[in-house]
Amino acid sequence: MNKPTPDLSALIGSRICHDLVSPLGAIGNGVELLGMSQAASPELDLISESVAHALARIRMFRLAFGAVRDEQRISGREIASILEGLGKGGKIRFEWSLPTELPRPEAKLLLLLVQCCESAMAWGGVLSIGHRGNGWQIAVRAPRLRLEPALWGPLSASAAPIDPSPAEVHFALVAAMLDATGRTLQVQSSEEEIHLTL
Repeated sequence: MNKPTPDLSALIGSRICHDLVSPLGAIGNGVELLGMSQAASPELDLISESVAHALARIRMFRLAFGAVRDEQRISGREIASILEGLGKGGKIRFEWSLPTELPRPEAKLLLLLVQCCESAMAWGGVLSIGHRGNGWQIAVRAPRLRLEPALWGPLSASAAPIDPSPAEVHFALVAAMLDATGRTLQVQSSEEEIHLTL
């Protein structure tokens, strides 16, 4: 019996993110040491927030774009830590209610959908993630949303957009992850709100 072909793109994503986490973490530690040895300053605060945000973004990319096996699991605390870091110094405020543990493919799908919502939140807002029983709810509230029909139309039909740009690749990956996790996605949106149900 032939072994399944490895997903080389996902393995490359995992490798890149893995190699970037360590130097970013070292920069964060250096900034923390600087903060302990000198008076607080707006410049140091800005660097600290930026490093925390970049580190959270890399960790999210590793989960959302990296290689994953069906049997792997991840703690809700890890997802919460990523969301907390993403909210530092940004225009989007994150709220969450997560289980103690969840399958890693489900976490991958969740973070892909978070990125889809972020793409619509150019002017900021609040992004909430809730878990009840076996279901997920993602809700967005914003003063204004940018809902591109070429992206959100296919997403509403659990399909991939045609010819997405690099900045839109997360939309293209959602359909495959819905199949992989056996989930169905319901999308409701208006000028100021998005509701995703899994």
